[in-house]
Amino acid sequence: MNSFFTEKTIDRKTIFEGRVFTVHLDTVELHDGTIARRELVRHHGGACMVAIDDRQRTYLVRQFRKPFEQTLLEVPAGKLEPGEDPMACAARELTEETGWIARKVIPLGKMYPTPGYCGEVLYLFLGLDLEQGIARLDEGEYLDVVELPFSEALAMSDRGELPDAKTQMALVKAQRYLEANSDPTGHE
Repeated sequence: MNSFFTEKTIDRKTIFEGRVFTVHLDTVELHDGTIARRELVRHHGGACMVAIDDRQRTYLVRQFRKPFEQTLLEVPAGKLEPGEDPMACAARELTEETGWIARKVIPLGKMYPTPGYCGEVLYLFLGLDLEQGIARLDEGEYLDVVELPFSEALAMSDRGELPDAKTQMALVKAQRYLEANSDPTGHE
């Protein structure tokens, strides 16, 4: 990569350290010697899973999101613990939030949801061959499970009714995977 696009960190101050993220104020030197400041959020990352059953239904969760003061419909997801395997995190969150266990888990890649200021990495997965388990929400976690046809979830995303970025990306990537890996009869 061309050094024109890099920035050299010359100073870092930790502004806030919390349970979910840390905020740094970095002083950087640009390629032309100019000094600039960068406000950065460091986050452990997260993982999510689009779960689709044998009836082509998916399971989303409805929960209140304080930054937007509204309830959103999202794919099951959660934050990674330090050193945790993203696939294990996604599988754990699916079961904790919905009660479903995915016996087949397919990686769909990763995304940087807000690279302008946040170092969060989200890992996306598709869960198939579902088996009923027991939901176990975390303390202080309140949500409703919403079951709907996978095609309807995609249509809702297209209509702007699912504004959550990870949900939109995971649904599209799941659709692409399924289209590329199914036979003409619609079976995987």
